[in-house]
Amino acid sequence: MRKRLKTKKKYIEYIDEQYNSSRLTEILTNVTEIIGAKILNIAKQDYEPQGASVTCMIAEKDLPPNTLDISCNGGIIPNKDSVVFHLDKSHVTVHTYPESHPDEEISTFRVDIDVSTCGQISPLNALEFLINSFDSDIIIMDYRVRGFTRDEDGRKHFIDHSINSIQNYIPQSVINRYNLIDVNVYQENIFHTKMLLKEINLDNYLFEVDEIDLDPEEKEYIREKLWKEMHEIFYGKNF
Repeated sequence: MRKRLKTKKKYIEYIDEQYNSSRLTEILTNVTEIIGAKILNIAKQDYEPQGASVTCMIAEKDLPPNTLDISCNGGIIPNKDSVVFHLDKSHVTVHTYPESHPDEEISTFRVDIDVSTCGQISPLNALEFLINSFDSDIIIMDYRVRGFTRDEDGRKHFIDHSINSIQNYIPQSVINRYNLIDVNVYQENIFHTKMLLKEINLDNYLFEVDEIDLDPEEKEYIREKLWKEMHEIFYGKNF
């Protein structure tokens, strides 16, 4: 039992270090480069005992310095525990949740991605990069189109790009690896997609031990525990 608890603690510490706020900031900075956006502001925070959040706000182009709020840092993050970045058109937020039940063997790592936009640029165009950056078993994404724009005749346009699902922006090679569920509210321009990995490779879930070292009963036991944990998180209920 003591060895198991020690291993769980080391795993959570490893994940927390791998995906701390600085690493998340690096990932989101790469996203803005991929979609050709400009960073106005970023907010990042590491939490105790684990977990991190980063919000990155982006613009379609460089804005004159005199039009920016004095709190904006353009992506240059000062050496502080937490900072804030603002964007004028869109934002993408990532939250990490490394977790472990005190009485169970299973530890989990969850990433929530939230995307909101009111301009032509969209972090959705970098979804493949985002998904591969975390290589997660479960992915839950929310996308919302905010506000409206007007054309030269004054007509309001509440969405300026075609979309009926976040899946439109996910490569088929990625979709083939997951089971996906959509919950969309089209009239409100709100899109929600959940993804659950189809197959389990035990070596991707074992920490400080290899699948080859386990007997068949141990393998089956671990698979059942993994599937139960993953399905509870995916469906949002206890089984």
